[in-house]
Amino acid sequence: MSSNNIQADYILNCKGLACPMPIVKTKRAMNELNAGQVMEVQATDKGSLADFQSWAQSTGHQYLGTHHNGDVMHHYLRKANPAEVKVEQIVPLTMSHTELQTKLSGKENILLMDVREPSEFALKHIPGSKSIPLGELENRLDELNLDEEIAVICQAGARSERACQLLTGKGAKNVKSVLLGISEWGGETEGSQSI
Repeated sequence: MSSNNIQADYILNCKGLACPMPIVKTKRAMNELNAGQVMEVQATDKGSLADFQSWAQSTGHQYLGTHHNGDVMHHYLRKANPAEVKVEQIVPLTMSHTELQTKLSGKENILLMDVREPSEFALKHIPGSKSIPLGELENRLDELNLDEEIAVICQAGARSERACQLLTGKGAKNVKSVLLGISEWGGETEGSQSI
């Protein structure tokens, strides 16, 4: 079934909102739906496609597809039956910007992985970080050593938390989500919008 033919029971406008707000608003709105009902989430955040696919997989709700209409993406999600709902794993291990800066300055053996979209990475990223968008992570696990320390960063922290959940589920031993993401990073950056 094409996502163009999906009839939504509820439409949620998240246009103009950046990560993590589309997911935050969707979680709240999903609580108001009955099992089996379909929500259409309208978003302009380029990272929202990977966000919704990952979120649906981790919660048990069904991702039905996305329809693009210019700059607006229409994501379709079906609410799971109570028996299908998964409890979202909370990744307890986080890293502050200060801790990350100390590890990077000390040349410690740590992989800094940026899970934002390629266009976001091109605008601004931390030197030496590895770009693996969240939506590609599962297919690119062979590029990682899951035994080494991995710090995961995104724009504000939501995608990095989901990446940490995925990596931990695949056997990673020491994964940490960088709190507040690159939006609050005060250290050195590269890219077309770096200061």
